[in-house]
Amino acid sequence: MGTGMRAEVADSWHRSAAAGVLAEEAAAPITLDHAELKDVRAAHPLAQVFPLLDDVLGQAARDCDAVMAVSDEAGQLLWVCGSASALRRAEGIGFVEGSNWDERLAGTNAPGLALRLDGPSMITRAEHFRQSVQSWSCAAAPIHDPTTSRLLGVLDVTGGDTIVVPQTMALIRAAVRLAESELAREVRTAVAPEPVLRPQLRIELLGRGEALLLLDDARGHRARLRLSPRHSELLALLASAPQGLSGDELAVLLYEYDGGSSTLRAEVNRLRNLLSEDFLASRPYRLKAEVGGDWLAVEAKLAAGDVGGALRIFRGPLLPRSTAPGVVRLREALNHQLRAALLATGQPDLISAWTRSAWGSDDYELWSRQRDLLSPGAPLRALAEGQLARLERELGL
Repeated sequence: MGTGMRAEVADSWHRSAAAGVLAEEAAAPITLDHAELKDVRAAHPLAQVFPLLDDVLGQAARDCDAVMAVSDEAGQLLWVCGSASALRRAEGIGFVEGSNWDERLAGTNAPGLALRLDGPSMITRAEHFRQSVQSWSCAAAPIHDPTTSRLLGVLDVTGGDTIVVPQTMALIRAAVRLAESELAREVRTAVAPEPVLRPQLRIELLGRGEALLLLDDARGHRARLRLSPRHSELLALLASAPQGLSGDELAVLLYEYDGGSSTLRAEVNRLRNLLSEDFLASRPYRLKAEVGGDWLAVEAKLAAGDVGGALRIFRGPLLPRSTAPGVVRLREALNHQLRAALLATGQPDLISAWTRSAWGSDDYELWSRQRDLLSPGAPLRALAEGQLARLERELGL
C-alpha cells in the first residue's frame, strides 16, 4: 500500500484483506448463473430504466472504448455493455454480467466502494486491490429509489485513463438523476388511479446521534429533517410500538429518572408540531404513518436468514449516545440479534467485518470465534490472536 493512498481507499484495502480477497486472483466471483441472472434482472426495479441509462451513458462508453455496468444493491452486475474490444478485455478480470464486485469479494473497486459509502467513487489503476484490475480505472455512483431513498444499485463506467476526468463523474451523476426521475415518474403513473392515502416516514437511526427523517404527507409535501436527540428517542420508541404507548409507558421508556407527565406532553407536542397532526396521534401516542427504518430493515434481513445483507445495511448501533431506557433496550436487542447471527454463520469474512468496525473492535467473543474459524497459518488468525491478547490485558482476563 502506498503512503499517499487516499484514506477511503486504504480503508477499502483493509476490508478486502480482512475478507480474504487475494491480490493475485484474476477474476471476480460469479454469484448469479445465467438462469438466475435473467430472473433477478427481470424483477429488479432498475430494469425499468436500463434502456434510458444505455441510451444516455452506454453509447458514450462505447464511443470511448469503455464499459458501462449497472449492479444491484449487493454488488452483482446485472447489465454490462460497451465496445466489443472493451468487453473482451473486461472478461479477463471477471467484469461480466452475474459477477459480484462487492469489495469483500472482488477487492477495492469503484462500484464496491460506491455501495459501501453510498456515494460517488472513483478508483484509478493501482488503487485497485487485485493486480489484474490495476490497468483499469472506474467511476461509479449509487442509484436510489426516489420514494423510499432505498439503495437500488450502482451505475459504473470502467475503462482506461481517458475516463479519469471530472466530466466522467459529472456524466454518471447526471445519468443517475435521470434514472431516479424516471423511476419517480413510473411510480406516479402507477399510483395515479389509486393515490396513497397514508403518510409515510422513513427513519435512519443506526450509527447516528440524531435521527434523519424523510417524510411524505401523501399530499405532495416531502421533507428531510434532522431531529434533536430527544425527538429522535421519541420517534424510535413510537416506531417500535405500532400499537401505541400510553403516556406512562412512554415516560418509563424515555426517561432514566422521573421526567414528569408535563415534560413528556411538551416534548410530544413539539414533535407533533414538527411533523404535523398527519403523523402523530394521542391516546395512545402512536404514529399514524407507514413507517420504515434502517434498524427495521436489519431485523427483516435477519428474520429472512440474510446475515450478510443485514450486516451490509448495519451502519452502527441505534442512537449510540442515547441513555433512554427504551432506546437502550432496542439498541441492545438489535446488537444481540446481529451478533448471535454472526456467531452462527461460521463465515470469517462476515465476522471480520464486525470485529474491524468501531463498534465491534472490542468484541472478545466474536474475535475468539473468528480466530477459531481460521487455519493456524492464516494471516488474519494472527491479527485475531493479537486483538484477543490486547483485550485480555485491558479486561484483566
